[in-house]
Amino acid sequence: MKKALLVLIAACTLATLSAQNRSLPNANVKTMEGQTFNIQELGKSGKITLISFWAIWCSPCRKELDAVNENYEEWQSKYGLEVVAVSIDDARTVANVRGVVEKHGWPFRVILDTQREFMQAMNVNNPPYTMLLNDKGEVVFEHIGYTPGDEFELEEKIKALRK
Repeated sequence: MKKALLVLIAACTLATLSAQNRSLPNANVKTMEGQTFNIQELGKSGKITLISFWAIWCSPCRKELDAVNENYEEWQSKYGLEVVAVSIDDARTVANVRGVVEKHGWPFRVILDTQREFMQAMNVNNPPYTMLLNDKGEVVFEHIGYTPGDEFELEEKIKALRK
């Protein structure tokens, strides 16, 4: 029983899902400046794109984005990677997003999914939830949860897309 429970917990928190090259949905989000933005635009950049769903109340989310930030400059240089952090904070907590981003010094694009339209369209249940898009805008890798060191697996996935 204990073994089955541990396997289930590990599968839920650390599972790597095999994305079947699905496209981004037609979903509207807001920029930090309050402008409406359709998420499908991210798939048109021609770049490998990392999308991370997060919330200010989610400690593993902040740890994951800090780990991405530590590698961001190198990944941009090596792979031309674009990083987009999607805040799923609601109307009560969204006002605090900018402060958290500034405190952590995250230089990448942060967008706001306060209505959780994008989150629901991608069947994301809980953050952190990370997706990797290839240069055609297709979701080719998904990962639930964060454990220190996950960024190394992520870099391997990114590297494989550049070959």
